[in-house]
Amino acid sequence: MSRRSTGLVGVWAEMQRQQQRQLEAEARRRRQEEQQARAYQRRAAQSHREYRQAEAQRRTEELDSQVVSLQSFLAAGSQAPAFTAAALMRTEEVQPFSPGALAYPVPMPRPDQYQAQGGWTASRRAQAQAEAQARFERDWQAAQTAETQRQQQLAASQREYEQWAGTQLAEVRRHNAGVREVTEGVRRKDPESVVEFFSAALYSSTAWPEDFPRQVSAAYDSAARQLVLDWELPGYGVVPEAKSVRYVSSLDQDKESPRPVGQRRALYREVVAQCVLLVLHELFAADAQGALESVAFNGFVDEHDPTTGRRGRIVLTTVMASRSSFRDLHLAQVDAVSCLTDGLRGQLSARPDQLTPVRPSRRPRDVGNRVVAHGSDEEPDLYDMDPIAFENLVADLFRAMGMQAVTTQRSNDGGVDVDALDPTPIRGGKIVVQVKRYRNTVPPTAVRDLYGTVQDAGANKGVLVTTSGFGPGSRTFANGKPLELISGTELVDLLHRHGLRGRLGEGSRPTTVQQTPTGPDTPLPADYNILGMSWTGSVALDVCALVCHGNRVLSDDHFVFFNNHQTPEGMVRALPPTAPDKAAICVAFDGLPEAADRFVLVAAIDPEINPDADLSGFTDASIRLLDPRMTELGRLEVSDGRPRETALVLGSFRRRPNGDWDFVLGGKGYMGGLEELVVDYGVEVE
Repeated sequence: MSRRSTGLVGVWAEMQRQQQRQLEAEARRRRQEEQQARAYQRRAAQSHREYRQAEAQRRTEELDSQVVSLQSFLAAGSQAPAFTAAALMRTEEVQPFSPGALAYPVPMPRPDQYQAQGGWTASRRAQAQAEAQARFERDWQAAQTAETQRQQQLAASQREYEQWAGTQLAEVRRHNAGVREVTEGVRRKDPESVVEFFSAALYSSTAWPEDFPRQVSAAYDSAARQLVLDWELPGYGVVPEAKSVRYVSSLDQDKESPRPVGQRRALYREVVAQCVLLVLHELFAADAQGALESVAFNGFVDEHDPTTGRRGRIVLTTVMASRSSFRDLHLAQVDAVSCLTDGLRGQLSARPDQLTPVRPSRRPRDVGNRVVAHGSDEEPDLYDMDPIAFENLVADLFRAMGMQAVTTQRSNDGGVDVDALDPTPIRGGKIVVQVKRYRNTVPPTAVRDLYGTVQDAGANKGVLVTTSGFGPGSRTFANGKPLELISGTELVDLLHRHGLRGRLGEGSRPTTVQQTPTGPDTPLPADYNILGMSWTGSVALDVCALVCHGNRVLSDDHFVFFNNHQTPEGMVRALPPTAPDKAAICVAFDGLPEAADRFVLVAAIDPEINPDADLSGFTDASIRLLDPRMTELGRLEVSDGRPRETALVLGSFRRRPNGDWDFVLGGKGYMGGLEELVVDYGVEVE
């Protein structure tokens, strides 16, 4: 007898089929994912190969471009305009007077702005009218006082500008007079003037590849009208050792194909010959006054002599070329080596790559005049120079400028390092010189001390020479006084212009000289505040402040940052932070200029410490408001930083009509760092 099915088998079979379908679907999904992953890997590998191949191609093209530049710089340089003395002249123009916010008169209140408010009775209306009239008269009087102060400040700024402009024009005219003096000396065939002029022609030329040296030593034989000079040549390494670059995908590496040795040697000899011809071309082209009948040229490299092992000048080429023999050459078409050796009968080392020397015919020291040198990469580092040697170098500079100068004794010198006497009539006289071999910004106290020394010594002028620089406080104090401040870069330029040697060693940004509120600068009033900034994370930040009218800084000097530690009035200063703060700004709100209605705090990544960082590590930030006793009066929370941003407005204090200051949270970020941020506030960035 048969039995009816209960249906369980069918259910079990269906469940098994569903499970099988799920397994098959899962297997298909895994296969699809594996296929997609393999496809992605193939695309990634293909993309990587294409990138590496393109990079190898770019490097090959760069090598080709270097070779083309080495082969053609003579042809390009021979087409450049000739050097003239006019290129050294400066225009007698100065920056026009810019009064800034002082140019705008203070708005005067109008009676129609002070209408009586309210009043249901005649007596109350009369009282309201009297109160409105009193407010109007009070505000009008305050506006009149502010306008009088503005006019006084404007007049003072105008006077300061006129003094500054007069100093600038006097310096330009003094410089131009010096250029005219050198030009006149060339006309008279004065040896020092001739050497100075033609050294300037070579040193200022733009025809040379950027990485070529510019060292020249020269002397002038006025009887023979011959300039004798030693000129530094580029080394053998200027010719690329590699010829091409290709990407080897199996090794995932770039492989350089070497340039054939014979080709590299031939190109280097061609480079040396082109250097000789370009120097001769620039000298004769600049000789509009006929000072040069001939040029004795020696090209050298500063290397270790293979025969002695000692480092020195190894002469690889020499030639004595007359103006007549050089006049008819077409340098854009010549073969440089043949032109030098056959056309001009010069000598060129057969193996300059192996430093095989040639015998020079005449050297600058054989002429008998003072040899002037410019542009040596081995010039002494002024930072590392012995202090006494540095003072002697400054004295040599003043003597080279036509003055009498002697260094003083080491003790009881009265704050004077060099005594100088300018014999020039009318504007000359006694000059006291102080020398500061600093790496940090010179503090304003040093400038004030120099002014006192000038007065005590009865000198006509005081000069402060340093290897560093000066802040706005120092420049402001020196303005209008018989003081001259010479920074490190200006000193190096003066040394080179007068045939002396010196350079500033490689250094980081000058360390800001921090000063406390009781420091030597303008004292702060008793009711100043300290704003202490703190945040989590190890990102290094520069915290800066801007004193603004609206969204425009009052002046560049009202931007307090690492190179300007205080405003001209001294009401805002950067301070060393006290734990737990990581940065601190001191501000006397009541002492800020009347035109200021905003005090803005900003933070930016320090590119020297964290060049690749952004503000994503700037979190849990706050500002502590402290009194002079460092008692915390309140705490302000500020916005966190965001990825890719490198500068941030923390917030701003805004002046209310009653004179109080309210804090408004910031938060606007910038990807272009501090430079982009301050440009938004009107700071001029050079």
